[in-house]
Amino acid sequence: MIGAALAAKAAGTGVRAVAAALGRPFDTVRGWVRRFAARAEVVWVVFTALLVDVGVDPVPPAAAMSVFGDAVAAVAGASRAVASRWPDVGELPGWLVAAAVSGGRLLAPNWP
Repeated sequence: MIGAALAAKAAGTGVRAVAAALGRPFDTVRGWVRRFAARAEVVWVVFTALLVDVGVDPVPPAAAMSVFGDAVAAVAGASRAVASRWPDVGELPGWLVAAAVSGGRLLAPNWP
């Protein structure tokens, strides 16, 4: 749910529209977006490094229009890299990879 909200925001959808589409309170979604935005550069660095480290013939994602968008793209790219390195595991949702890499603390103030 959080990953879907962050991806929609990175695609340019407003927080109110995201909250309505997901059936979540506006304040909750706004909190997710604010916390992610506060650490977007660190998320971008960590997940781009993961993408390059584990990817089979890795291709970093193209630059987005914002650091927020870059971070979301890096999470998606890292997920694809994990799937390419370990195809027997299968395709994992990008945000499941993000949760595993961050130990479930992607939005926590003390991560990474």
